[in-house]
Amino acid sequence: MNIYLFNNVPRGGQSGFQRHFTLQNLKSMQILCSIFFILNVTVRLFYTFTPNGVTKASNFPEFKYSNWAYIIITPVFYLISDRLLKKFGDLKKPTGTMSVTVIAFSAYILLAGILSSFIAMYSLRDNLTMYLVALVTVSVIFVFDYEDTIMLTILTALLFTIVLFLCEADPIQIIYDQLTSVVLLCGFYFISRYAYSYKASHYMQLTEIRRKNIEIERASDFKNDVLGIVAHDLRNPIAAIESIAMIMQLDQNIDDDTEDNLRMIKTSCTKARTIVNDLLEVAKNESDRPFETELTDMNALMKLTVAAWKATGETKQPIILTEHARQIYANINKDKFNRVLDNLISNALKFSKERDQLDLIIGVHDKQVLLQVQDHGMGIPQDMLPHIFERFTKAGRQGMRGETSTGLGLSIAKQIIEKHGGDITVDSEEGKGSTFSISLPLDTNVPAIS
Repeated sequence: MNIYLFNNVPRGGQSGFQRHFTLQNLKSMQILCSIFFILNVTVRLFYTFTPNGVTKASNFPEFKYSNWAYIIITPVFYLISDRLLKKFGDLKKPTGTMSVTVIAFSAYILLAGILSSFIAMYSLRDNLTMYLVALVTVSVIFVFDYEDTIMLTILTALLFTIVLFLCEADPIQIIYDQLTSVVLLCGFYFISRYAYSYKASHYMQLTEIRRKNIEIERASDFKNDVLGIVAHDLRNPIAAIESIAMIMQLDQNIDDDTEDNLRMIKTSCTKARTIVNDLLEVAKNESDRPFETELTDMNALMKLTVAAWKATGETKQPIILTEHARQIYANINKDKFNRVLDNLISNALKFSKERDQLDLIIGVHDKQVLLQVQDHGMGIPQDMLPHIFERFTKAGRQGMRGETSTGLGLSIAKQIIEKHGGDITVDSEEGKGSTFSISLPLDTNVPAIS
């Protein structure tokens, strides 16, 4: 933290910080006016309805006059601060009147502290409490430029001297009290400058964080735009290569080596297309554009998903669906949610043996739809579990039949589920299998579900 004892913040941040602390000073002034007014009204009521023999303070005329003066003057400062706050809202910048008003109010509070100390004991050195409270309150609550701090310190010294000469007759006592005041005002100055330095550093740090956040958001948007353009433009050449390979395979005169090469080309194109689709999905999910959802029967959705996987004939593992006893509804985007299910099911099959069973379970827990994809395959090592939802995660592994991973699938699944207002978790034990659990908000506009 930079300490600004005898200077202000650098020019680059001075105007912004001045605008910030002027607004805060006016708000603090309103709050302090309210507290000071309530305090004085309470004191006035206490001394009005309490017998003189108990309070004794009513014997001092100075106390009565000052208390009534505070009750009358404080609301005036409140109204002025309220008007200046409205003016600040219109102009969006500080004015000299605002600074002068805050300094005048601070001097008013300091004068109240001085008078309270003298009225209490007629000797400042015997009772410093109220004077100290006023000095600390003003130095901590309000923020002043270096020049304003000097001005307020000098003004307070003058006010103290005037009150001192009005109340003290002994020259030696005046000298002692002046020395006491000098010590207190030095403390006030340094506390005020330290508070200024702390708040200035805090403001500049927040400003820098906001600027960095804006830069990060712009860079992220630019990255997503470039990512989308590049991925989209890669689709056509990949599709062209795959089409040429398929046409060449139709030729019955190709030899076995050429057939193997064409098969490798098609496999590589399929993998490249998957990566392109994953990149496009990442770019779409990171955008703030909301996607449409519709009320969906989750039992029916899961039935269709299982039927689609069985119809492909690409897997020999049995897929068993355990439905909930009643209909369960949730608001989802079917296309994106099916992508999540396909990813979880393909991962489960990839890391399971050919005859291992895959279980899909639908339930309700704590007003949440709970979907579980449970396999009985090789499981996930414990050291990889914290990283499997990370983008381009290093926790990606080859499947039991040599299948490769882009490291994006589970990251995309997590993004999609979170955009639905849900959550996805995993529980796994090596050698026994894994269970991926998806929780989604249960739609409450349907008949109750037990």
